[in-house]
Amino acid sequence: MDFDSDGIRLHFEVEGPERGAPIVAVHGFASDYRLNWVGSRWQETLTGAGFRVIGLDCRGHGHSDKPHDPAAYSVEVMTGDVVRLLDHLDVQSAAYLGYSMGARIGLEVVLDFPERVRRAVLGGIGAAGAIDHADEIAHAFRTAEPTDDPVAQSFYKFAAARPINDLIALAACITGLRPEANPARLAKIRTPILIVVGDGDDIAGRAPDLVELIPSARLVTLAGRDHMSAVTSREFKQAAIEFLTADD
Repeated sequence: MDFDSDGIRLHFEVEGPERGAPIVAVHGFASDYRLNWVGSRWQETLTGAGFRVIGLDCRGHGHSDKPHDPAAYSVEVMTGDVVRLLDHLDVQSAAYLGYSMGARIGLEVVLDFPERVRRAVLGGIGAAGAIDHADEIAHAFRTAEPTDDPVAQSFYKFAAARPINDLIALAACITGLRPEANPARLAKIRTPILIVVGDGDDIAGRAPDLVELIPSARLVTLAGRDHMSAVTSREFKQAAIEFLTADD
């Protein structure tokens, strides 16, 4: 299914019981809904727990439109995509599940539209992250040249291996999506947030520092997992389901 989000066609999927509690699932950079949340058995886990999963292919990714202008990927625009999807489906509020880029977007949704998010599970995010390597990642995507930056190299290998990806669009995305870390804004968050990272995650740096800035956040650390392997963790899924089904 597709919908129009401020002139950009975005692809989405809805799975699970019709009367299930809605949860928006937003994937990481250079991924898409099916790769991030279906192949890793998250969709199965969530629908099995009674959730109605609303999965979005972010602009520049998957089966959605892929503009080449960095301005099309500002954090305000990509936050707006999530809210417009909820509006399109007439969902007033939902839980939120995001990983890496999807977690960054989710944090902005919580900040700008707190009434739309009941609880949020944000994986692969910290006070530092891939956004700090945006210029190196974009250069690698645009030129396919070797890079000494290990984060840029890792993302290039991951993205280039998927024919569905448009590397120029992804370069525009990583360049345009630059959320501002504002401790004063984060301190005002009251939405319950679970932050989950692998203990070997060198990309989502300083997750404990981020948790300290958000009064309503708590941290789960996954032993033996890095940024790319954390998504499939059984412990991640268990912690998320327990958090999402807890009484408010």
